[in-house]
Amino acid sequence: MHRLVYTDPEIFAAEMVKVFGQTWVYCAHDSEIPNPNDFRTGYLGLRPIIVCRERSGRVAVLFNRCTHRAATVCRLERGNAKSFQCPYHGWTFRNDGELIGVPWPDAYGEEFRRTELNLGRVARVETYRGFIFATLNEDAPPLVEHLGPAAQLLDQWLDRTPAGTVTVRSAANRMVYRGNWKLAYDNAGDGYHPAFSHRSLLRLGERFGDAKDMVYFGRTPDEGPMYAQDLGNGHTFIDQRPSYDGVGSYWARQRLQPGREAFEERTRARYGTDADRLLDLAVGAQMNINIFPNLLVIGNQIQVIEPMAVDRTQLTWHATTVDGLPDEINTLRMRTQEDFPSFGEPDDQANFEEAQRGLGVPEMEWVMMHRGLAVEGREKTDEAGVVTGPVTDEHPMRGYYREWARLMSR
Repeated sequence: MHRLVYTDPEIFAAEMVKVFGQTWVYCAHDSEIPNPNDFRTGYLGLRPIIVCRERSGRVAVLFNRCTHRAATVCRLERGNAKSFQCPYHGWTFRNDGELIGVPWPDAYGEEFRRTELNLGRVARVETYRGFIFATLNEDAPPLVEHLGPAAQLLDQWLDRTPAGTVTVRSAANRMVYRGNWKLAYDNAGDGYHPAFSHRSLLRLGERFGDAKDMVYFGRTPDEGPMYAQDLGNGHTFIDQRPSYDGVGSYWARQRLQPGREAFEERTRARYGTDADRLLDLAVGAQMNINIFPNLLVIGNQIQVIEPMAVDRTQLTWHATTVDGLPDEINTLRMRTQEDFPSFGEPDDQANFEEAQRGLGVPEMEWVMMHRGLAVEGREKTDEAGVVTGPVTDEHPMRGYYREWARLMSR
């Protein structure tokens, strides 16, 4: 890839139209707007949006931009409202976008048509097992077709829970780094970096035994059982599950957290032989499912990539709990979700910022992404077109950039 892909403001502006405007983009989770008239605000690329559950239960995605003078209509992150009133001049809109109130409208004259001034509405909204996506492209394929093999992986992620659902509890960690948004997506499919970037975290695990979480990334991962995949349509996957040995191994290999011993003791006393299965659900699923362009399902968490400028990006980690689990397990689940965002993600963001700094060298134009390419026996492609190879190879990046290039050439 040429360095301008990460540094050119014109390319970034085109991405906001051609990528974030033309493919399915993750907007919210069902559990964040469970009741009629619930809403949460966010972004679709750079477009401010309101994700609403209408009185009928249907989900709408509206542009959070007044049709009068362009001011932000809703300035809260979440809540419950049947209507929104723009704080600038008092124009009022129903939560389906309909303009229902204009102060002193007579001054606009006889040609004024309220029906032409409703809030902008995103063309299509679809949900897959609680994940709400939207696209401005009326000709986009159905969401499930777009997800392709990634849908089956989301099924696996959800079906390890008793009810097959999760509840998003909060934006537990929100971080901004000085770098391009694609650096985060590059990294999401990269199993080459943990042995080096997360060395301090791996050493922390080694203090409690060689088998703790992620330590295996430092044990010849090139030849290990883990693998990475290019799923098509820009989606990628890293599977750490082959490094685990059945029920109880997830909990046994989890890095320690303060106070967990009391919860474990209570769980084992109360649930006996079922305790290992329950405790495993407190630990990350060891799946990294990356849905292009902005959704990363990591462990037990939902991470959202939010571009802000060509060299500025916000990453938000959303914690999840599981309906039907004992309170002790969900408490432990929340504690384990504090681990990597606190001790691993800062390593990644430091790398993103330093990479952005290096991309500013105009005489060095190219970024290498050909690890594993054309090396006999390293990559295998199945009948669905899924490319599988060692977790340290760079076929996930090559795969998603094919989709990026397709969208950018439209």
